[in-house]
Parts: sequence; C-alpha cells; structure tokens
Amino acid sequence: MKRRISSIPGVGVAVIALLTICVGSPLLIAQAVGAPPQTAKPAPQANNYANSHDHQLAIDFGNLERYKDADMKLGAPAAGEKRVVFMGDSITDAWKISGPDGSFPGKPYVNRGISGQTTPQMLVRFRQDVIDLNASVVVILAGTNDLAGNTGPMTLEQTEGNLASMAELASANGIQVVLCSILPAFDYPWSPGLEPAPKIATLNQWIRSYAARKGFTYVDYYSAMTDSRGGLPPALSKDGVHPLPAGYAIMTPLVEAGIEQALKK
Repeated sequence: MKRRISSIPGVGVAVIALLTICVGSPLLIAQAVGAPPQTAKPAPQANNYANSHDHQLAIDFGNLERYKDADMKLGAPAAGEKRVVFMGDSITDAWKISGPDGSFPGKPYVNRGISGQTTPQMLVRFRQDVIDLNASVVVILAGTNDLAGNTGPMTLEQTEGNLASMAELASANGIQVVLCSILPAFDYPWSPGLEPAPKIATLNQWIRSYAARKGFTYVDYYSAMTDSRGGLPPALSKDGVHPLPAGYAIMTPLVEAGIEQALKK
C-alpha cells in the first residue's frame, strides 16, 4: 500500500518549509507548481517635465529656439522708441508685461523670460534676445534657479560672474542696465531642503554693490516682498517662489521707476 507523503509525521511540514526557503513565499510556491505567473507592477510614470528639461539642455542649452522667430519678426525699434527687454526666468516669463491688459500698457516692453532658466543659459542667449533687438534698456531678474541647481550645482561667485557678464555685454553695446534683486524664497518646492533664503540675501547684497560700482540701476523687489523667514508670504505667492498678481502689483511700479532712472542716464 502506497503511503502519502503528507501522512508521514513531519515530512509534509519539512517539504513545505523546504519549498518556502527555495522559492521564497507561499505565493511563489503556487507559481512553482503551475499557477499563472504574477504580472509585475508597471514602473512609476517617468517625470515628463524632467525628461523634457534634460532633453532641452542636451540639444539647445540656452533655448535659443524659444524666441528665435519672435526676435526676427520684431524688427528694429520705431524712430524715437526706447525698447526695454525683460530678461529672466519663470518669474519674468509668467509676467504679463505688454498688451492692453498687461502691467505696462502701451509701453515698448519685450518679455524674454524662459521658465526654469539659470544665468548661464541666459548668458548664452543674451546677444540674440537682447543685444540684437536694439534695446535701450535691459531689465535682468535672474539667479534663483542657480540656487535651486536647475542646471547643476553653482557657486554664488559663478552666478555673480554671469550677471556681471550680461550687464557688461549690455553696457558695451550702449544698453542701459537695470539689475533686479532676486525675489525672496524660503524653499523651492521642486528642490526642497536647499535653504536658499540666506544665499538670496547674500546675492542681493552683491547685486546692489556691483550696480553701484558700475553705475547701473538697482531695483529692490526683495525688501518690499520678504517675510520674517526671508520668503514670499502667502498673500504674494502660492508656492513661495512665483508671484501672484498681488506680487506683480508690487513689482510693477518699482521696476517702472528703475527703467525711468536708467533712461535718464
């Protein structure tokens, strides 16, 4: 008479234990004896923004393509026109500057902000998007994305050097320079934990001092917008970095006064 293995004391338990050790779990035991294989869960969806950003850096670091056609269509300023170009990142990009419902209706102001950009990227496109447009004034608001590491780690000195290079390129081509303070930010939602607030304060001190030494105009957004932590208060920003309309309402008269001062030089 044949005896079933499971009826021999201890043997059934030993076999199950052995299979568990070899295969790893009761679920895998079922798979090992003929159950359908378990389908692996799909990998988390790739970050489309990050992939797009990395691709952009690889094929066109300065994103010269963004305003290439618009620059060509813009043409030369009209006789007597004092063209003002705003150079910057997303804070400038999102600023509705021109048009009847913009911050500066009827003014010959041109927006050349690109979201996410750092000062080395702006320096790459500075000739195309500022000098070649025959601007009378350039308004430079840049540096916060350097601190966020958008194109890799950067020192404060590197950011200062890029700001100086843009300003001096403009000056060498007869363009008056308006250097703006970096807006306050306590943290970056996309790169948390970098503690940018004290670095922004240090950079702004340098920008102010550099503008005074070179005879450039300095516009201080920071003092008018910062809270006790060195960040943007909720009334002025939803994410602590980008201004709401209330934030732009503070910035508008400050930069307008700076532009008027630069045009008198």
